[in-house]
Formats: sequence, structure tokens, C-alpha cells
Amino acid sequence: MKQDWLDIGGRRLETAWWGPAPEAAPTIVLLHEGLGCVALWRDIPERLAAATGFGVFAYSRFGYGRSDPAPLPWPMSYMHDEALKSLPCVIDAAHIQRALLVGHSDGGSIAAIYAGGARDPRVAALATIAAHFFVEPVNIASIEKIRGDYETTDLRARLGRYHTNPDIAFRGWNGAWLDPDFEKFNIERYLPDIAVPMLALQGADDPYGTQAQLDVLHGKVAGPLETWLIPGAKHSPHLEAKEKTLARLAAFARAHLGSTSQ
Repeated sequence: MKQDWLDIGGRRLETAWWGPAPEAAPTIVLLHEGLGCVALWRDIPERLAAATGFGVFAYSRFGYGRSDPAPLPWPMSYMHDEALKSLPCVIDAAHIQRALLVGHSDGGSIAAIYAGGARDPRVAALATIAAHFFVEPVNIASIEKIRGDYETTDLRARLGRYHTNPDIAFRGWNGAWLDPDFEKFNIERYLPDIAVPMLALQGADDPYGTQAQLDVLHGKVAGPLETWLIPGAKHSPHLEAKEKTLARLAAFARAHLGSTSQ
């Protein structure tokens, strides 16, 4: 792993690379969940690089990990803003030339918005893990529960191991999701413009979403679509059903990114 920083609009973004540089091979770009960061991908980037021969790039969004803060409160459009304003700058600054976007939870929603909204020719394929395409009651109930956990358990201290300011990471995400108007969140309008191959994964026991998040994709995305409801997995199949999920992601990457040489 090579740890680094990118300057985006005068602010520092924490980044990390595994495997070949972008001029030497395609790149798998990892977009983390609503409480994630570079470190919380754990060994996934290294193993994806080894399984595919591609580069793997991860970054902590502003407000997460060791990146510069994102002032509170976050707007309810924060995922759209990340996808259509910040992510293009990150891809440019990282000199990424051909990519598979892999997004987990909020990161999956951001990746889908970017794939459909920007239609960047550098993006050859898209994989989502437990992404939210619309809001479900179970989603809000779980986010309400974790707010209580943050205030009454050691969750804040545990997040503090990974985030310079855990209050920004948690309250930015949690506050936006629990705004009553956030129930209107829906990104289905971007689906018909997703023309690249898409793999959508969902844990069968995910407390933040149901199979409906996969069902909504059928007949709407323009490109080839694979979906997989993973038995025994919850909100993080890449950690809870690691071997099966990694194998599926690596096979998808090899199929759609092609050779390790540009």
C-alpha cells in the first residue's frame, strides 16, 4: 500500500494505492460507506489487486478518515454533491484512465449517481455493495438505532480509531439521513443512463435494505446487469461473506476491465 494525499480545491484528501499505477493498468476505485474510510476497507484492496493484477485506489471523503473536515450539517444532497462535484475532481487528480467503480452503501449510491449522471468514458463498469437507490422504512429504523448506539455505547470511541473527527463523520451522515425530508431520497432517475456493465450485491440479512434495492434495477439500467442476494451476509458482504464476494468482484473486474496493460 502507498499512502498519499490529494489536493482537491485547496483541501487535503487521504488516499491509498495498491498494485500498478493508473498508467500501467486499469484501476478499481473504492468508494466507502457512510461511516467508512480508507482503513475500514481492511484487506479488501490488497486482495483485489492480487486477484486481478489491476491497481486499486481508495480515498476517504471529506469529513472521514484523515481527510480534511466537511462542516456540519451536511446537506441532504451530500451524495449527489460527492458524485457530481467531488468525484470527478478526485478521478482527475489521481490520473485514473480506465476504472471499475466499487461502492459500498453510500459509496454505492455515489457510484451509481456518477455512472448515470456523468457518464464518464473512463468508467468501464460499476459494482455496488448494499447501495441505496431509494429509502426503505427498515433503513431509517436502523439509522435511528445507531444514533442511540453512538450516544450510549463505545461506538464513538471505536470510530475515533479511524476518523480524526468522529463527530463530523457520524453526525454528518446520520443527521442527513434522519432529516424528515430525506425520506424523499431516490436516485432511480439515474438508472436509465447507466450504460456500463453493472454488478449489484446485497446481503440477504442487511438491516439497512432489502432485496427491493436489487429489484428496482431490473428493466431500468441500460447496460448489462448482474444482481446477487448473498445468503448469510448483512450490510458488508465483502467482510461477512468475504471469499465469495471477493471472487465475484474479481471475476467481474477481469471481465470488464480487460488486460492489465492499457
